[in-house]
Amino acid sequence: MRDGDYPPQSGWLFMSRIVVTGAAGDVGERVVAKLSSAQPRPAVLAVDRTTLPSLPPGIEKKQADLEFADLSSIFCGADTVVHLSSRGTPGETDPAADELDLLIAERVLKAAADCRVDQIVLLSTALVYGARTANPVPLTEDAPVRPNPDFSWAVVRAEIEELTAEWRKAHPLAAVSVLRPTAIVADDDLGQLARVLHSARLGVAADGDPPVQYLHIDDLVSAVTTAVECRVDGPLNVAPDGWIPPDALRDLEGPKPRLRVPLWMARGLAAVRWRAGLAPIPPGVVPCTSHSWVIANDRLRSLGWEPAYSNEEAWVVSHNPGPLDWIPARRRQELALAIAALGVMGGLGLLAWLLRRAAQKPSR
Repeated sequence: MRDGDYPPQSGWLFMSRIVVTGAAGDVGERVVAKLSSAQPRPAVLAVDRTTLPSLPPGIEKKQADLEFADLSSIFCGADTVVHLSSRGTPGETDPAADELDLLIAERVLKAAADCRVDQIVLLSTALVYGARTANPVPLTEDAPVRPNPDFSWAVVRAEIEELTAEWRKAHPLAAVSVLRPTAIVADDDLGQLARVLHSARLGVAADGDPPVQYLHIDDLVSAVTTAVECRVDGPLNVAPDGWIPPDALRDLEGPKPRLRVPLWMARGLAAVRWRAGLAPIPPGVVPCTSHSWVIANDRLRSLGWEPAYSNEEAWVVSHNPGPLDWIPARRRQELALAIAALGVMGGLGLLAWLLRRAAQKPSR
């Protein structure tokens, strides 16, 4: 056997130990819980730099900072490493956090090689494909990785994927699964990326109404465990079936204030407002609200994975309803138009009154 080769393994029966990084996060905590309920049950080590939450009985815990810890001592003896830890946040331009994610990925891969880990499961994003007018609808895993260059969070995910691909070439018998989810939501929570994209569609927004997708966090968790169980090698898109067309999204969201401008203008305004601290939308996010980047889930489905939530259902359960959301969407639109008309009439009336007052004021 050549140096760097690994004995082939597959299936739960051969797994003796699974290490999950980022185990205190929303995804990590759920992944650990789901792995702990598998039969036969693998040994699971939950790792995070923060205090770990209450986990199912029998789960081993390790509080460690991946930036500094001796990862070999943590990974050795493991068959699988599920790397979910991340410092960077979509929608926040933090070069230090992004660079740290890259550094940590390098350390994780090196320790995995030193410990002859048989499988790595890595969480990336569908935004590594980039949002462009020429994108096919939907994108498959065969599409090129071309993140929008001014969306640093997505660029770093692509760089981590490239590192992982190089590692895979050096260890040809290891399996590397790279999960590329669309915007993730949870019950009563849009999620950071989904929230940023939603905000970017409001106010001064770029021309274009691409279809959108929302992935419930529980479906992402089941995708992670499916990748572990099936020992998948290669990228996996993670999204519900299909997507939400623009008209259907407007019905779900209801009337929202929006001024349409060309993409270049929207990006320029976003850049100015971002630098001035006036808006939470980095300019690199703007194309993601103007061009399609929806993904196909055929490969993941072929492994037996099925989403429990449709795109629409994921949006509904993540949405914190406002005081008017009990009103049907069409009626909300009619009310919005009526309120806008009243506003215009009121403004015209006020202007006429001011002009009349000015005309009646005696000259000195």
